[in-house]
Amino acid sequence: MSSPKPALDDLRIERSAPPDAPPRRLMIVAAVVVALAIAASFWWWGRPKAVDVRTAAAREVTRAAGAERTVLNASGYVTARRQATVSSKVTGKVMEVLIEEGLIVTEGQVLARIDDTNVRASLQLAQAQLSSARAALEETRVRLKEAEQERQRQASLIKNNVAPQADYDHAEASALALKARLEQQQADVTVTERTVAIWQQQLDDTVIRAPFAGIVTSKNAQPGEMISPMSAGGSFTRTGICTIVDMDSREIEIDVNESYINRVGPGQPVEAVLDAYPDWKIPCRVIAIIPTADRDKSTVKVRVAFEKLDPRILPEMSVKVAFHEAAGATAPTAVRSVRVPKAAIRQQDGRAIVLVVQGGRAERRAVTVAGTAADDTEISVGVVGGERVVVEGPVDLTDGALVKEIKP
Repeated sequence: MSSPKPALDDLRIERSAPPDAPPRRLMIVAAVVVALAIAASFWWWGRPKAVDVRTAAAREVTRAAGAERTVLNASGYVTARRQATVSSKVTGKVMEVLIEEGLIVTEGQVLARIDDTNVRASLQLAQAQLSSARAALEETRVRLKEAEQERQRQASLIKNNVAPQADYDHAEASALALKARLEQQQADVTVTERTVAIWQQQLDDTVIRAPFAGIVTSKNAQPGEMISPMSAGGSFTRTGICTIVDMDSREIEIDVNESYINRVGPGQPVEAVLDAYPDWKIPCRVIAIIPTADRDKSTVKVRVAFEKLDPRILPEMSVKVAFHEAAGATAPTAVRSVRVPKAAIRQQDGRAIVLVVQGGRAERRAVTVAGTAADDTEISVGVVGGERVVVEGPVDLTDGALVKEIKP
């Protein structure tokens, strides 16, 4: 009988033997999957991202033939055509100031007084001299009358051969001398009267009056200060009492670039908007184009008048104006255009452009600006009504960039 040992040896597991290797195909598939995952990660993190932008719809407008159209926009300041810094004709010390800022004054109203002590004393002296001269004149008139009577008596006696010729000659000489003295004293009275008038005028000059009706906008002197019609004594001498502005003479002064002055004409309608009241449109008109240009600024000054003045319009206020087509300039047919917010207009290479959102991307469009009104810009070429334009977004937003619209 044989031994079972060989059979048991066959069933023993050898631990030192290596396990079966996986198939080569599985390794290739795993490598491909890993490579695709890495590529997808790079694409996901490196792909262009959409930029958030705020947009607005372009609105189509139709302007009837002959309707006003803005041909030029400019800015300027409200000015008073009639204003003055009121001063004194003589140098003196201010004794009284009767005005304050904001006070409405009438023509001839007393604004201030300066010291008149010396002038008044000189006037009283001249008046006393005038009284003395007039009294001397009256005395001479009486003596002349007496001399004339004596001459006539002597003439009568000479005629009757009663008195000698010498007495008549003496009486006639006395009458002629008094007549000459009377003429001299009449001239002296005239000189003294004019002296009194001069001192009276100087006394009147110590009272400072308003040259025209208006509003006091500044008070420049106080009692006790010296005032002079010309600058003297440095900062210790004032040259004016106050500044008065005639509010009825308010207008707008605009410096128009000389390249566009051909778009402006006298009587042209203008719409003005004060920076202080941006929603208030003020009708105006061109009253004058100053016939000279500023060489340094290359501008021409244009004066614009308000159709109706308002207390809210103050001198030196900043104002923006829109010059419209002159009356009678009509178009043959209706004009169609679109309006977009001013913020949508950008400048690139010296041209006006807008960025239109098309299919999730920004599309650059060159446009022709026809005019502006309030916060809108009118475009005649480049955009059609209904298209959405970018009004808020990155400054460096380029043509073709991915964008994402932000809804308001």
